Amino acid sequence: MLFIHYPKCTTCQKAKKWLDENNIEYTERHIVENNPSFEELKQWYEKSGLELKKFFNTSGLLYKEMQLKNKLPEMSEEEQLLLLSTNGMLVKRPIVVCDDTVLVGFREAQWAEKLK
Repeated sequence: MLFIHYPKCTTCQKAKKWLDENNIEYTERHIVENNPSFEELKQWYEKSGLELKKFFNTSGLLYKEMQLKNKLPEMSEEEQLLLLSTNGMLVKRPIVVCDDTVLVGFREAQWAEKLK
């Protein structure tokens, strides 16, 4: 299992603590130092069943500075995925990637259901 996070993010810290407390093994990946590629994001998006907007960190400064709220609806999926692959701070986190599951953001009940 791959756990993609930003160490300074409090939600990511809660998620990591939850994984540790539940003895779930994972490989850590720093989202800014090792930003997801276009190919990875495309795979995760398709596997997740989520709408692509859920992969954007809508509360982040960069998202707001770039005025993406107004721009995303006019962009194709490919353009959005390419944009996400340019900067880890645009990507919502944490992300968990398993064989058959991709979870974006930390919701304890959902993680408990999918990961235990």
